[in-house]
Amino acid sequence: MTVLIAIPARYASTRYPGKPLVALKGPDGEKTLIRRSWEAAMAVKGADRVVVATDDDRIRDHALGFGAEVVMTSTDCQNGTERCAEVAAKLPGFDIVVNLQGDAPLTPAWFIEDLVAGLRANPAAEIATPVLRCEGRMLSKLLEDRRNGRVGGTTAVFGAGGRGLYFSKEVIPFTGQSYGDEDPTPVFHHVGVYAYRPAALAAYPAWPIGPLEKLEGLEQLRFLENGRQVLCVEVQAQGRQFWELNNPSDVPVIEAMMAEMA
Repeated sequence: MTVLIAIPARYASTRYPGKPLVALKGPDGEKTLIRRSWEAAMAVKGADRVVVATDDDRIRDHALGFGAEVVMTSTDCQNGTERCAEVAAKLPGFDIVVNLQGDAPLTPAWFIEDLVAGLRANPAAEIATPVLRCEGRMLSKLLEDRRNGRVGGTTAVFGAGGRGLYFSKEVIPFTGQSYGDEDPTPVFHHVGVYAYRPAALAAYPAWPIGPLEKLEGLEQLRFLENGRQVLCVEVQAQGRQFWELNNPSDVPVIEAMMAEMA
């Protein structure tokens, strides 16, 4: 099966305008968020093609400058999945299309490799997405963000066989317990990566935005609201920390994590 990785990147983020071009300091120097996300995609084994998908000339020019392939998409795209659908229509012939969102530079290559393997092994699933069991330290960060009115990440609940039941920007399920930093918890952090079968991806833009997607602002809920099966693939951190850049306050968090991984 051939695999295309698309990295959606838009400049006009509501919460963090210009986010893809924000510089992140790491052990390898200062690089933009979109460049670090592209480098994460390029490290994935089995990927046949990697492209940056954007509607912004500034992001295009910057991405071309560090050697990325760029596909220009419409300004009408409402989220990364719709942007990936445009890319897939322009670059047909791939068996699996991966959406590596441009705000997740800490995504390990094996997350995506395990995700693609999971979709290949489950023919009934039309979309797959990775989930990471929270240790106490990560759960504390999620809860702290919510107490302070910030969206620090998305959590997922799923049933037998990894079938996705719901995704939320709230911390679910409720536990009411305290955990040590390294303790496993029953909360799963949803990792913002998706692997789609082309037919489901092509159908997605025509579906109306449902009430749950509108309330949560989570694009994957459109699949659930239209009765499509979403496969949650549990991935292992292998000692790596994971965090997405959702707010300006996440910059020092990610920089500290990169320093720890050096």
